[in-house]
Amino acid sequence: MPTFDDLLQEVGPFGRCQKRIFALLCLLSLPFAGVYVGIVFQGFTPDHWCRDLAAAQWRRTCGQSLTDGHKLAVPVVNSSGVLQHSSCEQYEVDWNSTDLGCDPEELDLSGYPVTTCKNGWEYDYEGRKSFVTEFDLVCSDGWLVDMFQSSLCVGNLAGSFAFGYFADRFGRKLSFLMSNILNTISGILLAVAPNYVSILVSRTILGFGVKGGWMACYVLLTEIVGVEYRRTVGILFQMFFSVGILFLPLLAYFITDWRWLQITFSAPYVLFLSYYWFIPESPRWLISQNKSPKALEITEAIAKENKTKLLNKREKLTEEEGDSPTASLLDLVRTPNMRKHTLILMFNWFTSSVVYQGLIMRVGITGGNVYVDFLISGLVEFPAAFLILLTIERIGRRLPFAAANIVAGASCFITACIPDSMFWFKTVVACIGRLGITMAFEMVVFVNTELYPTFVRNLGVSVCSTLCDVGGIVAPFLLYRLAAVWLELPLIIFGAVAIVAGGLVLLLPETRGAPLPETIEDVEFPDRTKENLANLQMKKLLKSNPTTKETTV
Repeated sequence: MPTFDDLLQEVGPFGRCQKRIFALLCLLSLPFAGVYVGIVFQGFTPDHWCRDLAAAQWRRTCGQSLTDGHKLAVPVVNSSGVLQHSSCEQYEVDWNSTDLGCDPEELDLSGYPVTTCKNGWEYDYEGRKSFVTEFDLVCSDGWLVDMFQSSLCVGNLAGSFAFGYFADRFGRKLSFLMSNILNTISGILLAVAPNYVSILVSRTILGFGVKGGWMACYVLLTEIVGVEYRRTVGILFQMFFSVGILFLPLLAYFITDWRWLQITFSAPYVLFLSYYWFIPESPRWLISQNKSPKALEITEAIAKENKTKLLNKREKLTEEEGDSPTASLLDLVRTPNMRKHTLILMFNWFTSSVVYQGLIMRVGITGGNVYVDFLISGLVEFPAAFLILLTIERIGRRLPFAAANIVAGASCFITACIPDSMFWFKTVVACIGRLGITMAFEMVVFVNTELYPTFVRNLGVSVCSTLCDVGGIVAPFLLYRLAAVWLELPLIIFGAVAIVAGGLVLLLPETRGAPLPETIEDVEFPDRTKENLANLQMKKLLKSNPTTKETTV
């Protein structure tokens, strides 16, 4: 029986309708970049020191500059083997005492006791207002900045499960609508939150909605285009996240208040609500839910917009193409191949997240200007996408996916062995590792969609991607805790997990040119599916070329 892929070839695998939907949904990745990594600017922690009004008056009286006064009046501490001025302590001294002169050569405060900051902090970063400076989240409260990002990951975890089930049970379109409603409300509440607790609550709700909607859109795109366009559509959809990263430092440069920056991230979701009238439901999902008449109606609309015709349309879609109307977590692990795919993909999601974030924090790009550094880090994303587009149709999915992980892992090991005196060489090798893991991160998304049958596809992608959020929580602890033992130890761990992930990828089936599986049987018995596809292609060939039939006979 003809499949939906056959219908797509008839109505147009990537016609005007699919291009319009693709262009609209790609815009969704732009604000998602701000939500996901906007903490770099919203939670920026500038250089800071204890606020001491008496010390400031002494500095002005003695004609000391801010820098010189800071060097004299702030205690020096040993931080990770480096001597630097303390951000969290101050001298307990009477600055109005006549014994304290203005001569820097005679001023020695080393004998005075040291205490924690009593009157807040001063910040050396003019023109930017982050939630760190607004709520003084430094020193003993610095861990609350990590909670800002962790709350998003917690929301992502819950949202991946909830929206994964919701999209497979009630449809991609409805889940996308609910996501945008949550994103709009929680984003605005976050921008006007009066205290830090309400910030965390709003951020968690935002995380719940934003990732679920993004994944539902990704799955929808892969389901409405032909096999030969799936990889391009999937990669370009992810590339728009990188485009959003490039726009982010520009926005942050001109919008210096973190609350207004949050409004900027949230405003597009109000416009995305209108997509409900411009984006159709996935016909492939409707077929899996035994709603073939509705699927046929949407397919006809696609054909009309593509200026094509659907021949023998009433015979094309039948209830027999439908699968189980409901999706279950057990479907992901009940059968051998499904279980193998799920476990390997979950480990790769985890590895990609841990190594990707760890290398970003490790390399630090160039240091200095936060806007330039962030822009450079965003530019690294584009060569990865280019390499994917260059290789996956010529070589396949499996080998480039595995090679990307292995290159990233090997780069981590090599970087750990290069001495610090060879700084630039060490940085270049680390960047190669960043390029490799970025490529692996982008590939795991569309490989994930190609390995699951329709009725559990969104659930499968969402459940596996929850390990990405777990990795996001674990990565900072792996980096900083292990670095305290040995600076290069995190790289050894990153390299090991990346190489293991690459080896596991080789156990997955190749999906290049293969139709999307419709049932679990298609996953468990891929040879049977290939045989049916070959027979169908032979029938088409015989029908279109009668002489072939005569020759065969």
